[in-house]
Amino acid sequence: MLLRMSSLFLRTLRDDPVDAEVPSHRLLVRAGYVRRVAPGIYSWLPLGKKVLENVTRVIREEMDRMGGQEVLFPALLPRDYYEATGRWTEYGEALFRLKDRKGADYLLGPTHEEMFADMVRGELSSYKDFPVTLYQIQTKYRDEARPRAGILRGREFVMKDSYSFDLDDDGLKRSYEQHRETYIRTFERLGIDYRICFATSGAMGGSASEEFLAPAETGADAFVACRSCGYAANAEAVITPVPPAGPAEHPPLRVLDTPDTPTIQTLVDFVNEHHGLGVTAADTLKNIVVKVRTPGSDKAEVLVIGVPGDREVDFKRLEAAVAPGTPEIFEAADFERHPGLVRGYIGPQVLKDLGITYLVDPRVVTGTSWVTGANEPGRHAANVVAGRDFTPDGTIEAAEIRAGDACPQCGSPLSIDRGIEIGHIFQLGRKYSDVAELDALGPDGKPIRITMGSYGIGVSRAVAVIAEQRHDELGLVWPREIAPADVHIVGTGKDDQIEVALSLAQELAARGVRVLVDDRPGVSPGVKFKDAELLGMPTILVIGRGLGQGVAELRDRASGERQDIPIAEAVDRVAALAS
Repeated sequence: MLLRMSSLFLRTLRDDPVDAEVPSHRLLVRAGYVRRVAPGIYSWLPLGKKVLENVTRVIREEMDRMGGQEVLFPALLPRDYYEATGRWTEYGEALFRLKDRKGADYLLGPTHEEMFADMVRGELSSYKDFPVTLYQIQTKYRDEARPRAGILRGREFVMKDSYSFDLDDDGLKRSYEQHRETYIRTFERLGIDYRICFATSGAMGGSASEEFLAPAETGADAFVACRSCGYAANAEAVITPVPPAGPAEHPPLRVLDTPDTPTIQTLVDFVNEHHGLGVTAADTLKNIVVKVRTPGSDKAEVLVIGVPGDREVDFKRLEAAVAPGTPEIFEAADFERHPGLVRGYIGPQVLKDLGITYLVDPRVVTGTSWVTGANEPGRHAANVVAGRDFTPDGTIEAAEIRAGDACPQCGSPLSIDRGIEIGHIFQLGRKYSDVAELDALGPDGKPIRITMGSYGIGVSRAVAVIAEQRHDELGLVWPREIAPADVHIVGTGKDDQIEVALSLAQELAARGVRVLVDDRPGVSPGVKFKDAELLGMPTILVIGRGLGQGVAELRDRASGERQDIPIAEAVDRVAALAS
């Protein structure tokens, strides 16, 4: 492959795009790999398309290696399949819905579990046909409320989704492990630094679920890691270790006057100074009211969540905990409609009488004593004991996770980092095969309900993730496996330098090396050097002032190492690096 910059459809930019928030967005636009069409929608230019194709090739090779078989579904899908599983409503506003000229409902596919299950049902019928794994690499659509960060969080994106179909749960576990190992090989080939984290299943449903997260300061997902035992989990999926029950005997509940205590800290200071309690924020019980709206329902359920006062409610953890419902802030008008909830002074003592569901943080165990609201303006209650003065309806993982919290596996302190989701694997079980009535006839002639797994990789997102992890102050630094070219040859300006650069480029291309050559006449060496660094090919070969001495400069883009080599050896040296 030989690309000549004198004829390549490419324009690099000196300035960052005004809406760029993260390095990948800034650099992919500046280097001419992508261009914005609309919020969350991007076109791929020639060099960007090559990177996308290289990432796709690696994913396809590894999926084929594990025995997956590629299919392709349409992006435009009829409502019926998603209505049957409830996801026509469960997906909420993230689903692109549209009608055809006859008024029939369609959607742009965000994911294709229903379609895969229906396809297998129509083609396979005997236990001898299973197990089978099918996959596709296709454009997906989700109507993101806040598309941002370029192709990291777009409304249109390319995704690999695969599905395993097994006769029993043991087979599902084997398929799941196969995909896990395949993903490990894939991301290592792509040069992505990643962590495997326990995760929630969300609208996908199912049981076992793990995310592959790429650590990045700009990541939208928080994840925890334990350096003692190796535990890692998305913050939404972290399980809080449950402390032992508290003592059986406690002083009686006391109602306290607590004027002018609008925050937890002012409450703690007041009750310690005026009532001699000696408590900290962790000894208070904060009660947060939300509304949870179930997809397809016009009514929202009132839910009160109790967490220790030294912690805030993490809305992403709350969303995961109540999925497929959607939590909403309880507004002033909502409090007016529920006068039994005294804003700022809510205590759990009356919630059961009000018929309101009360879920608490797992730290709120039987026998623990709290300072909390007294359900009267300007008053709080002390010695409010779980199991004596109130009984929660259950627990909920909604409190924020902090660095230093105990690991649920070994008790060591957890660290918190940010990451970008690049892959997600689920053991779906029979949620979708039940709806599709996906059965195989067993050896005894009786039907066996098929069990499914679902496995996704963000293909276009992987391009952005590599750019996030592989760049410096000069530009992109592509791993060789997915770079648009193995070598960028720069003919610095004079005709003889450009001629030699072209000659070397042709020799290398004839030997199977992918070459990008800067043969632009009349462009200054400084601009050409900046473009070479910005575009990020793994090897740069400069034909410049050393030509008279028969010398070229060989640069390694990742390390910055430079060395002069004889031009007579350049083809062999570069070909060896590219092999």
